[in-house]
Amino acid sequence: MSVAKMRVYRGDKEGGREMEYEVPLEEGMVVLDALHFIQANYDGDLAVRWNCKAAKCGSCSAEINGMPALTCKTRLDTLPLDQPITVYPIKTFPIIKDLVTDVSWNYEARKKVQPFTPAPDTDWIMYQEDVERSQEFRKCIECFLCQNVCHILRNHNKKDAFFGPRVMIKMAELEMHPLDTVDRKPQLRAEAGLGYCNITKCCTDVCPEDIHITDNAIIPLKERVADTYFDPLSWLFGKSKKG
Repeated sequence: MSVAKMRVYRGDKEGGREMEYEVPLEEGMVVLDALHFIQANYDGDLAVRWNCKAAKCGSCSAEINGMPALTCKTRLDTLPLDQPITVYPIKTFPIIKDLVTDVSWNYEARKKVQPFTPAPDTDWIMYQEDVERSQEFRKCIECFLCQNVCHILRNHNKKDAFFGPRVMIKMAELEMHPLDTVDRKPQLRAEAGLGYCNITKCCTDVCPEDIHITDNAIIPLKERVADTYFDPLSWLFGKSKKG
């Protein structure tokens, strides 16, 4: 029986190191299966977060061979087996233990978004195109892989100034909702830090739900903010209305 060599990070906030294991290969195995084998046969205290094993709960995020991915969706037969497969925790958030990280900041950032606010006595009538426009963003499983690869959060640690791509698609969903009445452009420009994003599309590349985060959410939000605050005709029109 062929085997896969796995190098898995073991440690906590104080530090850690790689541990190497050999896992027998079976057809259709994913990285999460290998981690479960390690738990069952080598180290029962290996900390791994997972729930559905169907790529829908977003719990099992990790960095596999240096690439952010879901361990339950990454098949071993898609990885080069002539070298050890490395499995590390996502790096943007603090380690709790082994492959488990503290992602609570993401929920705190999302709480800051002004909630859906329809007008009083709204007639709940929507065109199908309006439903479809925001439906894509509701596919998010909150794996936070997009937050993990965002260089603003990962390399520059701007969590105090930028909400990140996951929260941006939440804001886009609300901004594009035809029945919502809140103007979130001031929040996008200031507190949410939309201007920090330079649309590298790294967040889109790692999304397991294939959400077009950059093209369909961030760029339209940037256009709305630019039209309001930086378009000279809009500025003059706004001044004349106030006058």
